[in-house]
Amino acid sequence: MILWLNPFSGISGDMLLGALLDLGAPLDGVRAAVARTGLDGWSLDAERVTRGGVAATRAVVTVHDTATERRAAALLAHVEQAEAPLACRAVRAIAEVEARIHDTDPADVHLHEIGGLDTVVDTVGVAAALHLLDVTEVHCGPLALGAGTVSTRHGVLPVPAPATAALLAAVGAQVTGAGDGETVTPTGAALLVAADARFGPVPAMALRGVGYGAGGRDPAGRANVLQALLGGPVGAGATMVLLETNVDDVTGEVLGHLVGQLLEAGAADAWLSPIVMKKGRPAHTVHVLAAPERVADCERIVFAETGSLGLRRSTVDRPALPRSTTTVDVDGHPVRIKHGPWGAKPEHDDVAAAAAALGLPLREITWRALTSERART
Repeated sequence: MILWLNPFSGISGDMLLGALLDLGAPLDGVRAAVARTGLDGWSLDAERVTRGGVAATRAVVTVHDTATERRAAALLAHVEQAEAPLACRAVRAIAEVEARIHDTDPADVHLHEIGGLDTVVDTVGVAAALHLLDVTEVHCGPLALGAGTVSTRHGVLPVPAPATAALLAAVGAQVTGAGDGETVTPTGAALLVAADARFGPVPAMALRGVGYGAGGRDPAGRANVLQALLGGPVGAGATMVLLETNVDDVTGEVLGHLVGQLLEAGAADAWLSPIVMKKGRPAHTVHVLAAPERVADCERIVFAETGSLGLRRSTVDRPALPRSTTTVDVDGHPVRIKHGPWGAKPEHDDVAAAAAALGLPLREITWRALTSERART
């Protein structure tokens, strides 16, 4: 699925989380992901509010430990437990820019206003919501960037905050003025960086849903919401690039890791084929199917992980049927179901997670998920 964000009033972690919940990301599934961080004394709720006459969802994050200053490493330790790579990238991005600003090591840097445990809930929650919505591409319009000053533990600092400005500059984000006041937070900026957001107009897509995430304030004259559009690929086919290379000196562990890295980098598919090379040597062909704009990243990963000295590149046409994703509840566990013109199939990762938690066979969870989906329709 393709996500386009319209931050005409800015973006923060809770605004993005609220927009994704408004699009249909299941709250229980997001809570389950946050629970895996090992945090104590937190809650996450979604409430309907109105901002400037626009109905929106506000993600309400509460933590008992309200301290806002702690080492970035402490936040990262919680995030890593959730096995949410996007959230880890966001926290690391914050730590790295703060370290540069304060001329210290990222491992030792202390976060002040953004060092609260709510940052863990926001980042892991957004990562989980994107996964549950099956989002594979994130696009973003121009960021409404406020100006002025803000009071911090270090004293009065400029707006945008130095960390926010550094994060946005690192990815060449498109920005526009939005008057005085902070509209883009470091957490919001870090999540865009971690999601590899591409800045520009609305991409071509078959629109499936619109969501609005509310900010905490309700200023006069502007709806303080983040608009989010969710859609699927357009058309019956697309031009893709097929990358291939043969390797006979790479271990199975590295090859398995490589496939995961390529999919995380945005490859449409990645797979391995066993082959026999010259002199009877057993080997593998690495295959990568990617959109043209993802080719450079995928090539870099293949070269770095395999040590290969070359690869083959060819252009292919990939017919694609329309598809959509819904989510059902199976005894308290969210299971996504992918729909196509000729049938529906529950996502294996969700089925496996529910089966492990409930102590049931995979086929039982699959049957329950499909039964719940049929009952809804």
